[in-house]
Amino acid sequence: METTPIGRLPLHTISERLPEIPDATLVTDLIRMDRTRRAVVFRLLPKDRAARVFDRLGPGIGSELVADLSDGPVREVFSELAPDDRTAILDEMPAGVANRILQELPEAHRADTMRLLGFPKESAGRRMSPLDLILRADATAAEALDTLRDRAAGGARITDAPVVDATRRYLGMIPLSSIVAADPDARLGELTLDDICVHTHDDQEDAANAVMHSSADLVPVVDAEGRLVGMLTEPDARAVLHLESDEDAALAGGSAPLRRPYLATSVIRLASKRIVWLLVLLVAASLTVGVLDAFEESLQSMVVLSLFIPLLIGTGGNTGAQAVTTVVRALSTHDITFSDFFRVAFTELRTGLLLGAALGLCTLVPVTLFAGFEVALVLAISLVGICVLAATAGAVVPLLATKVGIDPAVVSAPFITTLVDASGLVLYFLVARAILGV
Repeated sequence: METTPIGRLPLHTISERLPEIPDATLVTDLIRMDRTRRAVVFRLLPKDRAARVFDRLGPGIGSELVADLSDGPVREVFSELAPDDRTAILDEMPAGVANRILQELPEAHRADTMRLLGFPKESAGRRMSPLDLILRADATAAEALDTLRDRAAGGARITDAPVVDATRRYLGMIPLSSIVAADPDARLGELTLDDICVHTHDDQEDAANAVMHSSADLVPVVDAEGRLVGMLTEPDARAVLHLESDEDAALAGGSAPLRRPYLATSVIRLASKRIVWLLVLLVAASLTVGVLDAFEESLQSMVVLSLFIPLLIGTGGNTGAQAVTTVVRALSTHDITFSDFFRVAFTELRTGLLLGAALGLCTLVPVTLFAGFEVALVLAISLVGICVLAATAGAVVPLLATKVGIDPAVVSAPFITTLVDASGLVLYFLVARAILGV
């Protein structure tokens, strides 16, 4: 039997129902509530459960709760979060509110958070967790085992540990199995170390991929001098890749990412995330109007040409969208890089040629019966050219974007579609002029 969401219950009965509701269901219900009701319900939670639920709400909703609730228990829950989680929530707040809350944190927590805030947004430094375990290179295997044994007694799960020298310079990761198998008197610096790490200023997506492609549960983060400053864990890496995937999906659709659940997003915020892209695409679409104006005489002399404009625009846009989506996905998974530029471009050129030829042949007979062979030939040749142009542009533009430091997802399918529309129409009218003499 379906239960009534707590957001629809009277406030005086919510406290009685809360113990029966699983955390996952409670998180979903809180996200769907308005801000005032959410704050009231959250205040009813016991401290331990409030901490669990708060951690699952995400930075967007978390920032609203911290801003809406000024009582001690909520601030205490916030201060007990991991530094990278606190940083993500503060990033979502207005600067004035974030500064006030930052000043209310305990000194040690404020120092940890300020250190992460000092790194660029969307960098590995913003996502790293504090160091829980460090082994010195001059320690023996026996001493390292004693250290690991003490940590394991506290409930820590240990598979690998970072090794540093006397100046805290990172030397590598050492697997627990290597320490156990080593001679008790052997120094850790003499053993084989896995040279894997990311740098504080690395892009968070690249750093997260490095974690996921490694066999370790965590990867060390080092500064410009090679000193160990933190760790990037597998859960943090998964969260980053999920966030980046959402962002790429939004950009590919011609919108900015919401960075919060849909039902917790106001209409004004939804519109603000879309309006900029729509304005950009509106300006780009004016190119199509300009092309039609330039070839107005050709259209007037042979009106039948205008009948096939929607077909050409739709085909070119869809071909370009397919290519750009495929290439952006390949870039995000590191299947290709900019060094593969000519190979990818040539592949998509041939793919576009094959698609255009197939579509042109399919339209040749019906268009000949409808408008004559010459018009059908114009349409067939135009389809070949437009498919080649769209597929090649859909491959080349994202690769060029990565070269100049732009997120290839920004070069979204709608943007490519708009550009291909204008250039495809120019090609169409030039072919018509050459064959029909219009």
